[in-house]
Amino acid sequence: MNTNFDITAEELRDLIEGEEDIVLFDVRNPDEFQEDNLGGILVPLGDIADSLEEFEPYKGQDIYIHCRSGARSGRAKEYLISQGYDKVHNVLGGIMAYRSLED
Repeated sequence: MNTNFDITAEELRDLIEGEEDIVLFDVRNPDEFQEDNLGGILVPLGDIADSLEEFEPYKGQDIYIHCRSGARSGRAKEYLISQGYDKVHNVLGGIMAYRSLED
């Protein structure tokens, strides 16, 4: 079974609203994060290689990654998988899809 699956914005919303804490990383730029965020840990995509210590405490746990539209978080997911992380989930459509649920 593939443990590195993508999730939808609806699934992320259910996780955030659920009773369990989740590990959520935001790989957008700081200005995007300042403008709007979901409460995740900010590690811009370009900084991931130099910031693996941010992810290390969560190795072996489910890690959810989002960005604006899902493209950067998809690249972040692939990079983390290449570094030995085995439960990494990209949020399809990113924060744009998440915010569209509120309309």
